[in-house]
Amino acid sequence: MLHIQCFTFNALAENAYVVYDDTRTCAIVDPGCYEQQEQEVLSAFIEEHALQVTHLINTHAHIDHIVGNQYVQATYSVQLALHHQEVPILQAAIQYAPSYGFTAYRPIEAEKLLSASDVIQLGKTPLAVLHVPGHSPGHIALYNKQAQVCLSGDVLFRGSIGRTDLPGGDYALLLQSIHQQLFPLGDEVVIYPGHGPTTTIGKEKSNNIFCQR
Repeated sequence: MLHIQCFTFNALAENAYVVYDDTRTCAIVDPGCYEQQEQEVLSAFIEEHALQVTHLINTHAHIDHIVGNQYVQATYSVQLALHHQEVPILQAAIQYAPSYGFTAYRPIEAEKLLSASDVIQLGKTPLAVLHVPGHSPGHIALYNKQAQVCLSGDVLFRGSIGRTDLPGGDYALLLQSIHQQLFPLGDEVVIYPGHGPTTTIGKEKSNNIFCQR
């Protein structure tokens, strides 16, 4: 069984996720834990559930999703994985982090580069890597068919979509990613977004005005 725990961290209200199965193997996805208290909350959950952290994954490399990378890497000795096209975005973050208030941000390098159709094995659970550009060039989503769940990062939200006015953003490409990569997963699939509450593919097909053809 797949378990997904959401934490909302930092001043930009970013959703960080701890994803684990019954083997107690876990992935930390988009660790936005910037303040010490946020880092302690994350670690307390991992300790309480006796989890073994084996993966650190960024859906994309915008600053609010990566400010906890260094903490997670140093604490759990894991390598950062993200899409290969996202490396320049990751490297650029140190330049603009202070303008968002993240003056203590400490960068790390990606050591595992992902591509579309890769599969991340989390214990007994496969997480399929979907390349869903538009919000950023190398944005990915993580999908498990059996559990019918998808971590969509900043591509698709409840009633909204990711912004495309940042470097590398492309509105038409974002809509293409949603319609060609996410919507075909099925109406029952639960979306765990990078900000805000969960939703489903079916709800967004019917109600999300940004996604209407």
